[in-house]
Amino acid sequence: MSDLLTRAEYAAIAADLDLPKTPFVDGKFRKGAGAPMETVNPATGEVLATLSTANADDVDFAVQKAREAFDQGHWSKLHPSERKDVLIKLCKYITRRLRELAVMESLESGKPIKDCEEIDIPETIHCIKWHAEAVDKIYDSVAPSGDDALSVIVREPIGVVAAILPWNFPLMMLAWKIGPALAAGCSVIVKPAEQTSMTALRIAELAHMAGVPRGVLQVLPGDGPSVGEPLGRHEDVDLATFTGSTETGARFLKYAADSNLKKVVLECGGKNPAVVMSDAENLDHVAEHVVNAAFWNAGQNCSAASRLIVHRDVKAPLMERITARVRDWKVGDPLDPANHIGALIDAGHAAKVGSYLTGKAVTGGTVEGAYVAPTIYECGAADAKAREEIFGPVLSVVEVATDEEAIAVANDTSYGLAASVFTANTRKAIRAARDIKAGTVTVNCYGEGDISTPFGGYKRSGFGGRDNGLQAHDQYTEIKTIWVDLTDPMDGDNVG
Repeated sequence: MSDLLTRAEYAAIAADLDLPKTPFVDGKFRKGAGAPMETVNPATGEVLATLSTANADDVDFAVQKAREAFDQGHWSKLHPSERKDVLIKLCKYITRRLRELAVMESLESGKPIKDCEEIDIPETIHCIKWHAEAVDKIYDSVAPSGDDALSVIVREPIGVVAAILPWNFPLMMLAWKIGPALAAGCSVIVKPAEQTSMTALRIAELAHMAGVPRGVLQVLPGDGPSVGEPLGRHEDVDLATFTGSTETGARFLKYAADSNLKKVVLECGGKNPAVVMSDAENLDHVAEHVVNAAFWNAGQNCSAASRLIVHRDVKAPLMERITARVRDWKVGDPLDPANHIGALIDAGHAAKVGSYLTGKAVTGGTVEGAYVAPTIYECGAADAKAREEIFGPVLSVVEVATDEEAIAVANDTSYGLAASVFTANTRKAIRAARDIKAGTVTVNCYGEGDISTPFGGYKRSGFGGRDNGLQAHDQYTEIKTIWVDLTDPMDGDNVG
C-alpha cells in the first residue's frame, strides 16, 4: 500500500466518485419501491446522493431470489475450494478499488480517511480472505458409535441469511457477516445502516463480478421498518445476524418468535472497562492504550473502553499521561489524514452525545456541529456517564481503593462485551480475566483479538453466536447427524 495522499488529493477522488444509488438484487442494480433516502456527509451536511430504497415487496423478491439461488446449488453446493477461489478474487477486486472505497466510506460515515485506508479496508479484505481460506480446511467428524453403526456429523449451510449492519464500521462489519456466511455456502441479504449504504452496494457489485452467482449476495438499502423488520419477520429467512444497539437487537428476537423461529445472532452494545490495578507498570504504555481505546473512531465503537477504573495509587500519574496524549488527537475534516477524530455520524447522534457533556470535564467537553472533542470526566461508578453507553469520545474515570473493588465495578453493568486489565502480576491478570464477565478480555493492552478469535458478548452485549474465528462459521451452518446402520439385516438378533 502506498503512502497516504494529501487532503486535496482525497478531495479530488471524492469529486470523481461514481456512487451506487439503487438496491443490488438478483445480480444487478434495480430501482427499489421504497421512499427516496438521502445519504449525507456528516462532516459538511452535504447530500452525497439520493438513494432508491427497498420496501417489504422488495424484501419478498430478494428473499425469493436468495432461496432460488440456494436451492439451485450453484453456490451452496459448490466445492468449498471453488467458493474460496471466488472470494479471494473478490478480495483482489476490493484491493484494486481500495482508495475509492476508503474515500466513499469516509464521506458517508465521517471516519478519518487514515483509519479507512489503513485499517478498515485492509481488515475487510483480510476478513473475507481468512474465511475463504478456512472453508476448505474445516473438517466434519465421525462419532464413536461402535462397530455396528457409522455416525457422521456434517455441517450444511443454513440457507438464507439476513445481515443487518451498523454505521460505525460499515465495511468491516459487512465482512464479518458475509465472509463466513458466503464461505459456508449461504445466500445473504444485507441491510446496511441508513447512513452508510453505498460501500455495501459497491461490494455486492464487485462480488458478482468476481463470480458470486445471482441472488447469493444482495443489498437492500432502506430504513428499519421498511427493510430490517420485514427481513426479521420473513418466514423464508433462516438466520438474522445483527450488529447494533441492544434495544434494536432485542427486536429481532421478537421477530423470530413471531415468525419461523429463525436463528438470531446479536452483537450489541457495551460499557467496557479498562481496569488499571495498583501495580500497573509503564504508565506511558497504559495511557497510550487507554486513549486509543476510548477515542478511536470517535468512541463510536461497541468495544470502546469508555470506563477507566483505576486504583488510587496510580491514578494521578496515569491521568497526567492520558491528558497529555489526548492533546495529540486532532479533531477535524475526515479527508485530512492529519486528523485522528472525524465527525460523528449525524447531527442527532452528536446532540445525544452532547447531552452527556455536563459538569466540569478534565479535558474536552465541547461540541461544534458534528464534531465532539475527546472528553474525560471523573465521576462515581453510579454516574450515568459511567453506566450508559454514550457511543462518543467520552471517557469516564472511576477511582477505586482496591483491586478487588476494581473488578466488582467492572462487572457492575448490564453489558459484557470487552474489557482490559493492566497489571504487572501474571496471576492477578489471569484471575481478573477470568472474573470479569466479558466476551473478550485483553491483558496489558486494548484490543478485540484478531480474525482468528471469536468476538461477542455476555449479558446484554450479545446473543446466539460469535463473529470472527472458526466459531463464526458454526452460526451459518446447521449440524446434521447421518447415522448408518452397519448390522447385517439377515441377522435375526439385530432385527427391530
